[in-house]
Amino acid sequence: MSGFQANSQLILALSKGRIFEDTLPLLEAAGITVTENPETSRKLILSTNDPDVRVIIVRATDVPTYVQHGAADFGVAGKDVLLEHGGEGLYQPIDLNIAACRMSVAVRNGFDYETAVRQGARLRVATKFVQTAREHFAKKGVHVDLIKLYGSMELAPLVGLSDAIVDVVSTGNTLRANDLKEVEAIMDISSRLIVNQAALKLKRERLQPIIEAFERASKK
Repeated sequence: MSGFQANSQLILALSKGRIFEDTLPLLEAAGITVTENPETSRKLILSTNDPDVRVIIVRATDVPTYVQHGAADFGVAGKDVLLEHGGEGLYQPIDLNIAACRMSVAVRNGFDYETAVRQGARLRVATKFVQTAREHFAKKGVHVDLIKLYGSMELAPLVGLSDAIVDVVSTGNTLRANDLKEVEAIMDISSRLIVNQAALKLKRERLQPIIEAFERASKK
């Protein structure tokens, strides 16, 4: 366990944006209110109304790592991120049904994806979800060269870096704004509560009521 926290303290790892906003009502159901806004504060450690609960703000892809290694006791992470991480050392008790979206394949308008797949073409696919993309295309029997990117996925087909992208899609507005179209849904995505396995044993008395409150609130 990290020296950052005393044994009675709980550290929750969240990413800024939609997951943070969607987690606030779940925290409130557990009687916890975050007293600082990560969008307006430069702080990465946020206080709550409970002196023994603090929130750390990290990149979405880093949330499972912080929880796995005990720098955070629990966190909220998307299924997409957890599949890439592998989930090692994490207890995943609840699908919170928040930050819902889908993992999809998208191409530039005018690119005939179906014909390319049917004819056995080798596709160049840009994504940050390499593991998920590899498994998806392997199941379809499609040969792909995967190009790892960390952002601005939509740019790749526009400048000829890739034929397709695999990315998380919510409304599809960003795809349409960049002359791309969704051609295949891979899976539905939502966010899960994840808990460090050692913390679950050592801090069960503190964690269990929060887990139960999250579970009740996520079913409403």
